[in-house]
Amino acid sequence: GQPLGPRRLSLKPVPKLPNMEAFLREAFAKVKKQARGCLAPELCFQAVRAATELPFAEGVRRERELFRVLQSSGQARALQYVFFADRAVQKWTTPSGASWSSSSPQPIRTAAVIGLGTMGRGIVTSLVKANIPVVALEQDLEYLNKGRKAVMLLLEHEAKKMQRGAQTLDFHNPARLQFTVDLGLLRDVDLVIEAVFENMALKKEIFHKLSRICKPGALLCTNTSALNIDEIASATSHPQQVIGTHFFSPAHVMRLLEIIYGRHTSPSAIATAMQLAKALGKVGVVVGNCFGFVGNRMMFPYVQQAVFLLEEGSRPEAVDQALEDFGFKIGPFRMSDLAGLDVGWRSRRGQGLTGPSVPAGTPARQRQGQRYSPLPDLLCESGRFGQKTGKGWYQYEKAGGRTATPDPWLHSFLTHYRDTHGIKTRFIDQEEILERCLFALINEGFAILAEGIASGPEHLD
Repeated sequence: GQPLGPRRLSLKPVPKLPNMEAFLREAFAKVKKQARGCLAPELCFQAVRAATELPFAEGVRRERELFRVLQSSGQARALQYVFFADRAVQKWTTPSGASWSSSSPQPIRTAAVIGLGTMGRGIVTSLVKANIPVVALEQDLEYLNKGRKAVMLLLEHEAKKMQRGAQTLDFHNPARLQFTVDLGLLRDVDLVIEAVFENMALKKEIFHKLSRICKPGALLCTNTSALNIDEIASATSHPQQVIGTHFFSPAHVMRLLEIIYGRHTSPSAIATAMQLAKALGKVGVVVGNCFGFVGNRMMFPYVQQAVFLLEEGSRPEAVDQALEDFGFKIGPFRMSDLAGLDVGWRSRRGQGLTGPSVPAGTPARQRQGQRYSPLPDLLCESGRFGQKTGKGWYQYEKAGGRTATPDPWLHSFLTHYRDTHGIKTRFIDQEEILERCLFALINEGFAILAEGIASGPEHLD
């Protein structure tokens, strides 16, 4: 028998909190930091703010206005595009006429991973999480024990996260995860992922052994970031079973899996690799074989421009800041430190761009008629490999540390480098940083599309 009026929440005044302004300011700073470059979280915050300051009806009106701004924004259109692009890449085709609709995958009941470095550990973790029994292999006991320890730490961390969702992760059971130095144990696995150093001779030696040991139907995958799939396959007696599965670091976190077919790779092998991506909860993208494939090939000119900007007067933290404010999760220099500067260095040495095989009299800042910066090489020569050594483009609290802080040593090193090469320093604004890095990335994308390495723009995006 009570009237409903006073019980209607929307008619009650919003209670005023004493420190509302400070609280909202702090919350906004937090949202801005987490949502770098993204409109929606900031506008959500503004809607909540309106609810605290305005009567209900006006607050709702304000929320509708904000929603309309988002609905017609470029970011909304881009996110919708990405949603559909994610699905479009599942329908792969190759120039030879193989396609998703006419190829069937082989079953993957068991898998093996060779090499327990950073990438191998992440791949083992991904497979265990996907409930695929794994044999993890290293060259000797010392490396095996080191790798086992690191994998167990990763899995314990993942298990804790999964327990919150009431799932369990059974990784102490040897039937699910086995560590070994014996290649013979790979006799019956359905799929092998090789994740050793980016060294062609080493990879060919491993694939030669695998083609003798593994059953003929086993899929032989190489986690290479740039090397020629056909050359690796040439070391085996069944090249149709060889395929590139390029995971991105950290492999148990990153959702992209680049799948690279060679000249002889069978349609069934491509379908199986795509099936693997799905089982691991990753987005598989099928691309052709060229140096760096798609992901790293687009990354080369992007990172190269970032380094050129340092030569001309910028600093790592300024370049990273510009790209992170634009919306990248991590700038090129923090990314290099995370992945390890030695990876690119090893690749450049292999290509003869740096190191003892460079012909005498080659200009320091030119290779094959193109501008070249030896800065990353010089950092590696002084043992600065990034997070793993506690020093790279930034300094870290310790080897393996995660918190990047600007390094005075690097700033004076850059000054000395510019003086040595007679480079005049100038102020470089955010606009130039964005344009030079992003246009280089986009242009390379168009070149890849023109060469038919990717079969559509969605694959690149």
